[in-house]
Amino acid sequence: MAGAIADLYLHEDQFFTGWCVLVLRRHATELFELTQDERHALVDQAALVARALKAAFRARKINYELLGNQLPHIHWHLIPRRSDDPQPLEPVWRVEHEPKRMAGDELRKAIEGIQTVLQALGGRC
Repeated sequence: MAGAIADLYLHEDQFFTGWCVLVLRRHATELFELTQDERHALVDQAALVARALKAAFRARKINYELLGNQLPHIHWHLIPRRSDDPQPLEPVWRVEHEPKRMAGDELRKAIEGIQTVLQALGGRC
């Protein structure tokens, strides 16, 4: 995406289909360490990705997680929550489940779906 400040990755656990991680390109651990322009760019990029994930995965809500306790680097978990969510009122961290890995065509289709919607919205990551 033009002016992208972070890179987007599909999370390895796809139990919540479309779960992505947006990772800041430069190292910083806190939002206040970013310049005002960097903060604005990061929030704008996160909002664009969230919009794309909502459309690509028919989410009813997007969860945003910016923690950094385990990995002290700014990275945002963007998690589509769907109407068929097994525990819609719980944070994903509390939902016991077997991790779901995507491979092959399923993985490619998920990535292409996100890219297609992002391009339609005028951005890419």
